[in-house]
Amino acid sequence: MIHARSIQKLAAAALVSLLAACGGGGGSGTDGATATGPDGSGAPGGAITPASDLPTTKASASRFLSQATFGASETEITRLNQTGFSGWVAEQMAAPATTPHQDYVALQTAQLLKDQSPSANWIYESFWRQAVSGSEQLRHRTAFALSQIFVISLADSGVAANPRGVAGYMDMLGRNAFGNFRKLLEDVSLHPMMGIYLSHMKNQKADPVVGRVPDENYAREVMQLFSIGLYELNQDGTVKLDTRNEPIETYTIADITGLARVFTGFSWAGPDKSDARFFGGVPDSDRDIEPMQGYPKFHETGPKTFLGTTVSDTTPEASLKAALDRLFMHPNVGPFIGKQLIQRMVTSNPSPQYVARVAGAFADNGQGVRGDMKAVIRAVLLDPEARDDTVVGKATGGKVREPVLRVTSWLRAFDAKSTTGRFLVSETDDPVNNIGQTPMRSPTVFNYFRPGYVPPNTTIAAANLVAPEMQTTHESSVAGWTNRMRDAVPNGWGNNPQGANRRDVQPDYTAAIALADKPDQLVDHVSTLMMAGQMPATLRAQIINAVTSVAISTTNATAAETARKNRVYLAVYLTMASPEFIVQK
Repeated sequence: MIHARSIQKLAAAALVSLLAACGGGGGSGTDGATATGPDGSGAPGGAITPASDLPTTKASASRFLSQATFGASETEITRLNQTGFSGWVAEQMAAPATTPHQDYVALQTAQLLKDQSPSANWIYESFWRQAVSGSEQLRHRTAFALSQIFVISLADSGVAANPRGVAGYMDMLGRNAFGNFRKLLEDVSLHPMMGIYLSHMKNQKADPVVGRVPDENYAREVMQLFSIGLYELNQDGTVKLDTRNEPIETYTIADITGLARVFTGFSWAGPDKSDARFFGGVPDSDRDIEPMQGYPKFHETGPKTFLGTTVSDTTPEASLKAALDRLFMHPNVGPFIGKQLIQRMVTSNPSPQYVARVAGAFADNGQGVRGDMKAVIRAVLLDPEARDDTVVGKATGGKVREPVLRVTSWLRAFDAKSTTGRFLVSETDDPVNNIGQTPMRSPTVFNYFRPGYVPPNTTIAAANLVAPEMQTTHESSVAGWTNRMRDAVPNGWGNNPQGANRRDVQPDYTAAIALADKPDQLVDHVSTLMMAGQMPATLRAQIINAVTSVAISTTNATAAETARKNRVYLAVYLTMASPEFIVQK
């Protein structure tokens, strides 16, 4: 294995190489994949042609799975080769939504001892359990992408105090992943965890006597982050400019103030609408998972003007419906949300034509329905630009693989299992001693990274491109990543179960160990599963040489077995430390 003294040198080199490897960040209109639809027309929503629907290689299948799931596995590659891309997507979308996170929290709650409290760790355990071993991969991968747009965070003490509510929020995103965006927007707006996080729960109408005005927090974020964004967009995601060549803002302070009046009078669910229930004094047993309800007494009954619309409804529910209908129909929503889903799943810098096709699917699913998330996700994953394997050879393609997805890719590649069945993983967002990211624990409502982040003084910036995930990449995080994985690859992931001396989540390296006597085949095996077969020749030769340097005894069977394991650990670790793995193409 690599000596500890080599880690800092490797980390520094990796950071420099990472900047170079993702210098393009993603596809552009001129250097990216072909921007036309399958018929050459460039029409929105272009699905791939039947002739290209089956993966041509295991690497092609693995590449698709790196976008649509938490990582490729031999089982899923085999399945994809049977169904084809569109068939696999259809199969995943046909599976009914369940409540795995809420069920897991309920199971753990039932086992609490007297005076014990629910734990936020249950959320992390449930996430890793579904990401690594769950069968609804596309639903949960999409829900994870949505959780980075519609952010709530366990870093907030009020949210952290309600782990069942957070589980319910995650399941709600899963239910809506293949539903309609209008329903998603309403469910997000009324979820009590969002109400706590962005403070529109118990938001009251104005009272000039005491100097109270409605809280504007959610009104601002529902526009800026959850629906229309800061600037008016063309359908291809490019920013509209005014006559002075300046971006046109989508909303003003007055719009925020007007919309804030809509989000008054909502609080905990329950069988009545008393003042005590509004203020939380008589808690219903399911209030943390049920949508907030309206309390007319605390709602603004006067006109609420925003975005050129005046909502005159006097009940909380009617006002909310009218306001969300207005946001839903805004022309920005398709390109704004669609582009972010592309960034989370496929590439940081999609071509305008790619964005336009996804926005077209949002505007009309082919049957006159707006906001059909199934159509949007199909457009994201099956677009010619997403399925163009030649992007692998281009500097302008792909995205930086965020830390959580790097780990899930490794665990799924080697069919990891939890020895306890619980996937005992706690917080992992320490960038120095861990991977720098914990699911559902973003430091702000803006996620761990912004969709428009440009790393300064880089070739990415010079090319006028973005690399969102690079916002969490720095010397400490690169060293933290290499240090953490140096320990994790041989020892497993997560925490040690009580009384055990090994980590709870254990990869199964059996198939890889069987190839240890043939370093080239071992490295190619790792490359196919973890890098979609994209390992460059130079890196491949370096890892093969490193693996070969671990001698396998011909006289001592125990020593030989240890050497074979070390060869596998070395191949996996060096792959995971490489910029070429961290940049998902």
